[in-house]
Amino acid sequence: MSNIDSNIKRINEKLQQLLKNYQQLQKENLRQSEIIKELKTANDKDAKLIAALQEKISILKVAAGKMNEADKKAFEKNISQYIREIDKCIGILSE
Repeated sequence: MSNIDSNIKRINEKLQQLLKNYQQLQKENLRQSEIIKELKTANDKDAKLIAALQEKISILKVAAGKMNEADKKAFEKNISQYIREIDKCIGILSE
């Protein structure tokens, strides 16, 4: 009987250790998920900042007259898109 009791005790200790490890891994997983969420938020914020700065660069190039043809076409495309969005807003407001 002593052998069976010692085996049961050993198995129980291993199960307890596995449970502790599992709980630690769950906490670590939660922490990693929060870090990922924060990094995605920071990445989105940085992407918006980059887009805004690129627009400012385009505007400065237009003001300085230092745009090549490809930049001019991209800038005109952006302006046309803004005008379409403004027209849509005006259409919605006039309804």
